[in-house]
Amino acid sequence: MKGPTKPSLLDSLRKQSEELRAQDTAARQPMVAAIKDIDRGLWRAFRWLDEALGHLEVIRPAVAHQFQLENILTLDRPRFDRGFVSFRRGSFAGFEVLTYVEMFYRLEGPAPFIIRVNPGAANGVEERLRASTMQFQYQTEQDEKKVVRYGLFHVQPAIAASVRFQPDYARQIVDVTLRNVDRFESVLLEFPPGRLDEAALEDLVKFMLGEENTFLRRAPLALIKPRDDRPQAAAESRTVQPDQAAAREAQKTQR
Repeated sequence: MKGPTKPSLLDSLRKQSEELRAQDTAARQPMVAAIKDIDRGLWRAFRWLDEALGHLEVIRPAVAHQFQLENILTLDRPRFDRGFVSFRRGSFAGFEVLTYVEMFYRLEGPAPFIIRVNPGAANGVEERLRASTMQFQYQTEQDEKKVVRYGLFHVQPAIAASVRFQPDYARQIVDVTLRNVDRFESVLLEFPPGRLDEAALEDLVKFMLGEENTFLRRAPLALIKPRDDRPQAAAESRTVQPDQAAAREAQKTQR
């Protein structure tokens, strides 16, 4: 009688590769499910925030935050002006997924600021204003001998804020970066994907509007990035409101 037929080399290779594929598929299932869950969650967040910003643009509510830039200026209770949400798609582990969702919005105060500083403090004040993202114009003030005595900053009372959702599919977390949301700084939170639900988004909008800070307690704080403060430069400056500036100009004319 003939013994059992020895499998061919190709059959042997086929069997080994099929077993390894089965093992790999079993190991990848949790990761695949996690990738899809994170992507779906980000799409839900995008649609929810897009609608919420549309309503806020119509209502234009006052925001119960005070934005203080050292002792250079303070913008208290600005109004929500406008905003939009964007996203970007890319590839991870062979899947087309969202690589980030980012919400931008603008807060606006009632009147421009006029900041009068000593010339030596102008560079420091300019650095602080640029870091805050507030738009401004600068000009010098000369005496009758054409000597520069002061620098004048005309600052628009508008703040650009943003919230960025950055998924880390490998670690299965979502980094949420808040910029200029309640003050002039950046805050980074690490969210488990399942905790970025509608309740969390509601808490986010409430935090943006200054109603409560529950959103900050929903995830571990990963990083706070404050401004590069230089008090010595700011100490030499002071804010002049528009009516005060007009009074000074009138006094100069009388002289």
